[in-house]
Amino acid sequence: MKAILAAFLLAASPALAADVPSGQPVTLHEVLVDAVESETWLRFRFIAPDIARAGRAMAYDVAAEDMMHLCTALALPYSDTHALAGDMIIISLADRVTEFGVPAPEATQFFEAFRPVDNTCIWESL
Repeated sequence: MKAILAAFLLAASPALAADVPSGQPVTLHEVLVDAVESETWLRFRFIAPDIARAGRAMAYDVAAEDMMHLCTALALPYSDTHALAGDMIIISLADRVTEFGVPAPEATQFFEAFRPVDNTCIWESL
């Protein structure tokens, strides 16, 4: 089933920098609300240049901890502030700006899914 998307503009500025455990530079690129089957998914898309394949790329296991942190420290409060309710929170990191749903084989991208439960992010396997 093709997902229906609605993009929400970020308040105040087009990008929001976030501190993460690894110390890599991470910037919120966009937030999308996605209807997937009978659920609402909130997609938080971040730019994280340090995950690029070229040079000394950051390993996925290090970036995974950053994604958990971004879910808890940024996505949950952002959702509350902007009155967004979702059954699933998807955190994605990309080494460059990409268009959602358009293949970008040159880009490095990492994704993780979380269920928001009692103001906590629970890792979810898809």
